[in-house]
Amino acid sequence: MHACLLAAALAGPVTVRGEVDAGPSLAPRPPNGARLVPAVAPITEIDARVRDPQRDPLPGDPAAADEIRRGYLLFEDTPRLAPGIVGGALACGNCHLNAGQKEGALPLVGIAAVFPEYNRRSGRRFSLEDRVVGCFLRSLNATGLRADTSGEHENRTPHPDVGAPEVRALAAYLRWLSEGVTAEETRAWRGWGIPRERLIPIGKLDPGRGSRLYQTQCENCHGRDGQGVDLGGIRPGPLWGPGSYNDGAGAARIYTLAGYIRHAMPYTAPGSLTDEQAQHIAAYIDGKPRPAFPGKHLDYQVEKRPVDAVYYK
Repeated sequence: MHACLLAAALAGPVTVRGEVDAGPSLAPRPPNGARLVPAVAPITEIDARVRDPQRDPLPGDPAAADEIRRGYLLFEDTPRLAPGIVGGALACGNCHLNAGQKEGALPLVGIAAVFPEYNRRSGRRFSLEDRVVGCFLRSLNATGLRADTSGEHENRTPHPDVGAPEVRALAAYLRWLSEGVTAEETRAWRGWGIPRERLIPIGKLDPGRGSRLYQTQCENCHGRDGQGVDLGGIRPGPLWGPGSYNDGAGAARIYTLAGYIRHAMPYTAPGSLTDEQAQHIAAYIDGKPRPAFPGKHLDYQVEKRPVDAVYYK
């Protein structure tokens, strides 16, 4: 499994589908045709793109075109191209598969259409750039690079901030990726989670069972140590340890991570796990050591803290 934010990441606030889930089936396909790489695309199609800035038309302004291309490259190889603001080994593309264009794997196609958007964790409206900053701080563990970052938060003085060149470039790529996509279309493929009625109380989740499921469903790609296996040009990012997302990231929330696992994993058979299995695996992964986000005390000052935010203790 690839895992990072779901962080949350740029996919926005977590939602759950309201219908009864009878088993391992995928949510309905997005409207209006081929906007995304299909969820069932095999691992050999990791490089498939619906839109590719190195292939498809870009704005006539050379500076704008260059920024979109740079954002795309940053998305795919964030640690190497932004070493000063990535404190681990994860790239944006480790979670948002196929350059943010794969169905069921946190697609970002159309994401610009829904911002600005209220962020429950920070208790305010976020711009698209604010959301990118949050991913750097949390999923990519930017705070792990400096000694005193206890005051760094999206609501304070983060590093990077919304004006950083890397943030601007990533936002430019995401806006280009969103061209011609409405907010309604975007919402159809956002927030694929576990239906509320299928959520297992946190105290009843079994990390031991999750460990056994991990061995059979995840270990071939992620390794026993969770650091990823070289699959011949493809290497999943670390799920725990110093190179992984920190404990303030969206993926550090059990139900959030479970929703991603349920629909995007295993890579060779996405959607084959049940809601229950995905939750046990998520409890196992999120029970593992990972970097601490020093600004957690600044989270959820307006909204109630979610029950699955297990690191807030």
